[in-house]
Amino acid sequence: VEAKVVDEEGKEVPVGEVGELIVKGPNIMKGYWNREEETQRALKEGWLYTGDMARMDQDGYFYIVDRKKDMIIAGGYNIYPREVEEVLYQHPAVQEAAVVGVPDPYRGETVAAFLVLKPEHRGKVTEKDIEAFCRENLAAYKVPRIIRFRESLPKSSVGKVLKRELTKEVGVKG
Repeated sequence: VEAKVVDEEGKEVPVGEVGELIVKGPNIMKGYWNREEETQRALKEGWLYTGDMARMDQDGYFYIVDRKKDMIIAGGYNIYPREVEEVLYQHPAVQEAAVVGVPDPYRGETVAAFLVLKPEHRGKVTEKDIEAFCRENLAAYKVPRIIRFRESLPKSSVGKVLKRELTKEVGVKG
């Protein structure tokens, strides 16, 4: 199997840079059953565009950064929700975190964070506390502009956070 990381035009990006992971080989699907449009979007010249944003290191190892459809574009900057979530999980009060992009009239999209706090921190930690923590650990454009505390995050039957449900609380993405 061949694999590489490419930009929006399908050109390979330099080592260490983030782009979409594409793969090619005899074990790659031929297409989606009875879904020609989706097949044309996913398969180009034998390459399967996975929808995974990734980077490759000097040794040829690939690291998945996030899903392309989850990427937030705010003021021209690409923000990967997983990166923001990883910082939020470092806060001692955070039990669960989910980050989504929501419409913003000025920036295009903005970062919204939904948090479940550990029981002993509920009612004690504020949005300003979380924002200050993020400012210390993230570039300014990645800091959540919307922070919401919840008792729980909506999840599927297999435990995956349903981010679309969260975007409905503050706006609809795409």
